[in-house]
Amino acid sequence: MAVTEKSILNRLYFVAGIMFVFAFLVVYKLIDIQFIQGDKYRDLAEQRTIKNVIIPANRGNVYAADGSLLATSIPKYDIRFDALTPTNTTFEKYLKPLSDSLSKYNGKSSNYYQNELRKARANKNRYFLVARNINYTDYTRIRNFPLLNLGAFKGGLIVEQTTKREHPMGGIAQRSIGYERFDEDGNVTRAGIDGAFGVKYLRGTDGHRWKQKIGQGQWKPIADYNEVEPKDGYDVYTTLDVNIQDIAHHALLEQLEKYKADHGCVIVMETKTGEIKAISNLGRNSDGYYYERLNYAVGESHEPGSTFKLMAITAALEDKVIDTSDVVDTNGGILSYYGKKVRDSKQGGYGKISISKAFEVSSNTGIVAAIDKAYKNQPKKFVERLYAMNLNNKLDLPIIGEPAPIIPHPNNKQRWSGIALQWMAYGYGVSFTPLQTLTFYNAIANDGEMLKPQFLREVREFDKTIVPFKKQVINPQICSKETILKVRDLLKNVVENKRGTGHKLYSPNFSMAGKTGTCQKDYAQKDKLSYISSFAGYFPADNPKYSCIVVIHEPDKSVGYYGADVSGPVFKKIAQKIFTDTPITDEVKSLEFKNSVVENDFEAYYNVAQTFKTIMPDVTGMPAMDAIALLENMGLKVKIEGVGIVKKQSIEKGIKVRKNQTVVLNI
Repeated sequence: MAVTEKSILNRLYFVAGIMFVFAFLVVYKLIDIQFIQGDKYRDLAEQRTIKNVIIPANRGNVYAADGSLLATSIPKYDIRFDALTPTNTTFEKYLKPLSDSLSKYNGKSSNYYQNELRKARANKNRYFLVARNINYTDYTRIRNFPLLNLGAFKGGLIVEQTTKREHPMGGIAQRSIGYERFDEDGNVTRAGIDGAFGVKYLRGTDGHRWKQKIGQGQWKPIADYNEVEPKDGYDVYTTLDVNIQDIAHHALLEQLEKYKADHGCVIVMETKTGEIKAISNLGRNSDGYYYERLNYAVGESHEPGSTFKLMAITAALEDKVIDTSDVVDTNGGILSYYGKKVRDSKQGGYGKISISKAFEVSSNTGIVAAIDKAYKNQPKKFVERLYAMNLNNKLDLPIIGEPAPIIPHPNNKQRWSGIALQWMAYGYGVSFTPLQTLTFYNAIANDGEMLKPQFLREVREFDKTIVPFKKQVINPQICSKETILKVRDLLKNVVENKRGTGHKLYSPNFSMAGKTGTCQKDYAQKDKLSYISSFAGYFPADNPKYSCIVVIHEPDKSVGYYGADVSGPVFKKIAQKIFTDTPITDEVKSLEFKNSVVENDFEAYYNVAQTFKTIMPDVTGMPAMDAIALLENMGLKVKIEGVGIVKKQSIEKGIKVRKNQTVVLNI
């Protein structure tokens, strides 16, 4: 019996000991949780019920040079209702007035909303959807409805704001205007102007506010105000001209459709400033429609073909190893180097012609023969002259994706070969983007000053300029003025001379200068052989205001593929429309009436003036009455000082004029 009692006592002691240890562990854990790890667990609890939510700042707007809106962030709102927040008295008091207001807004009956709101309260719905994806005007209207106007704590109002980036011009220049996008993993894609300047200027600074979990993954603001208010981004004003952009876009689109081309681009640059006035990039999708697929103008490097002949001739003239009057033998239209042949598009070649003529007719054999003779024993001199004209350097653009130009150097054995010099002479074995090529042509038009392409004019905060952008000079003088004058004559003759490859673009009333380019693409695979058609130049020829390049890839060979036929008409249409369709600016001068229009031939002059009725003609030398009739028919107001023949006019010829503008004629 004693043994049994002792056994029982031992068991009791054992159980009591275990309970004591357990109690000790519980107390220890409570102390640990409360005092040692309390902050950690409190944070975890708050993270599950309370979170700090980022409020994205409104992204700054992107404007054209004239203030036209190109890209903007539009705020959108979702309005929800926490049906448990209002007291019973408050809910019943405002139920019908709120339902009446919602009925007027959405068109459904007031009874419908009374039933839905009662159902939401009965089901303890703290996230009842009132309106989705509405604009700011509707948002301010709804938040002032009865009950909701009491706010989050008394009225149960929940507001969720998002922003949507919109492009008022639609698909025109959308890729160049660009975007900045983040995926779910936080990776960012930046394209165009919007992407290039997003981090520095457009994005702004995000705010944040605290939200509390109300169940089923739903969160509501804790307070009516933000903990930290977001700071909106700055606005950027680009150099783009919406009228020129529209002209370039539609001229390119029309030609791409006509020739069933794969893709193409157009860039228009202001000569004296380097400002990009238009940039259009269109590619064809599988259904045959064209859209802004990629930024070919900035990011696609390719062999330029004959447009590079300008660079080759400029280098040789600057080195004084050739002159435009030198005679070269086109050798029946075929030259051979190490078994590789250079051919002219004209069968049989052009015989013996001057280098000037070789350039005008774009004779491959003529240009190659001239460069080979001048540099075959000193190819490094040729390449380093090209380098001295900055042709081997990137433009260092803010828009990402620009590849470096390719110009092989004799010291680079991997790229240099026995035919590298000859192939470079007519645009093969080198590679440039359209914008890099245009930058050189613009330098020729700008008397040798090479400018960095400019996409922005200024950054603003409301009406205050934060950052102004001025022209940036890459090279103040790429070559001598003597060389500039010679190559400008060559480019002018390409269009004006009847034998020139660009003569189809000639107009007796409008001057242009430029170079055609037709380059084989995928020439190593005969079954895939296609072409790149291009035209680069500037206008007007004698007083350049704009430079422009048009590049079209893979036109249908059965329709045509030469640069003069495919790309040249786009250039001409842009040039002419710029000066007949675009608004007046103080700086705009051009579109020259040619001297071939006889001054006393009033009818001929009248017809020309009516064709280009926004351009001031030269009426000096005309009888006063004829000048008055001509100018008044153009919509101008004429003031006469004297009688007889017009000796002087207050508005120079070639200046754009507007209706009802006054011109003074001194007789």
